[in-house]
Amino acid sequence: MARYRHYDPQQTKMIAVSYARQLLPGTFEHALSYLIDNEIDLGRFAERFKNDETGAPAYDPAVLLKVVLFAYSRGITSSRTMARACAENVQFIALACDQQPHFTTLAHFVATLGKEVEAVFRDVLMVCNAQGLIGKTMFAIDGCKLPSNASKEWSGTRADFERKAAKMERAVAHLVKAHAEQDASEALDPSQDKQREHEERTLATLRKNAGKLRSALATTSERMGAQGKPIKRNLTDAESATLKSGHGVVQGYIGVAAVDGAHQVIVEAQAHGTPQEHDLLKPVIDGVRQHFKAIGEDGAVDAAAYLADAGYHSERGLKALAAEGIDGYIADGTMRKRDPRYAKANVHKRPSKGKDLPAQGLQLRSRTRHLYLPGQQDAQAQQRQRHHQRSQCDRVQGHRRHLRGVSAAQSVPAQA
Repeated sequence: MARYRHYDPQQTKMIAVSYARQLLPGTFEHALSYLIDNEIDLGRFAERFKNDETGAPAYDPAVLLKVVLFAYSRGITSSRTMARACAENVQFIALACDQQPHFTTLAHFVATLGKEVEAVFRDVLMVCNAQGLIGKTMFAIDGCKLPSNASKEWSGTRADFERKAAKMERAVAHLVKAHAEQDASEALDPSQDKQREHEERTLATLRKNAGKLRSALATTSERMGAQGKPIKRNLTDAESATLKSGHGVVQGYIGVAAVDGAHQVIVEAQAHGTPQEHDLLKPVIDGVRQHFKAIGEDGAVDAAAYLADAGYHSERGLKALAAEGIDGYIADGTMRKRDPRYAKANVHKRPSKGKDLPAQGLQLRSRTRHLYLPGQQDAQAQQRQRHHQRSQCDRVQGHRRHLRGVSAAQSVPAQA
């Protein structure tokens, strides 16, 4: 009989861990730790701390940056998950040197980065440029739609907010009038008290929302789009926009990135609160040029080519590129129909499982919008007729039972 070495997964072993040796050269976490410790200027973060003489020592921004950026590279965006990883995951423990910041500390650090993170981005861009990782000859532009923590119900133009406020004020006036009439007509009983409490809460909510709308109308101006027309503004997040996405209409931003063609290094990334991507082409290109100017490479990308899909195609955008002599390659909505290379694009597409209906003999009923095959309409008519006959019979039987009950009730006093 074979014999094996005994093992126990529940066994605990205490080992000495060297943080530096957990970050193997050639890995992302090793490069991240080296760049933050040696190549990125973190002196700009010192201004946010005022604990030179009093107060507890703060977490080093280098530790927080390592934790947050490494978490993002692993698809972790929750501050609670980051904080838990700093206590349980060996790589996070090594990056943070066994410091375990609270999730509120991580969340506040990310929320208040502001211009500081842009300076960090440019420092990384400078390092990549010094290493020869940026070709500067071609950049691809694309983006995605990001939801924000704001309700689209509080979005609209100034005219929309005026109508909403007026509607709420009319509802408030109606409830107040109903309360006054009820108080004048009869005393309140316990059952009516419950109804009154519900109406009072509704009245308070309407007054609060109407006041919020009126305050916004008095303090904010109309938001104008690129074409000079009013666009919707959100009262909770004024910089966000109402976007149409594959998951319906969302309130959020369009995140756009420009990537270098040599080694796919991101050279520009911003979130834009605009409803569509049409007017973002020129701002993204300007952002690329500004970043290279900030790292001492002014004019290095003036002759570069820029590629974008049909979402960025617009007459205004193309005119702006032509006016500055920018080499742009922007697809339009009908490009694939004209290009013979896409003639067989659907050859390998999986065929639909739906069955084709015969084109002859189909009848469309405009009211019910039902499609009938030949011979089905007669069957449907017969089914409706049978249903009508059954309902008529049930109605007659019910009427007869009612008459018998009335006659029986009238005969009881006579027998008594």
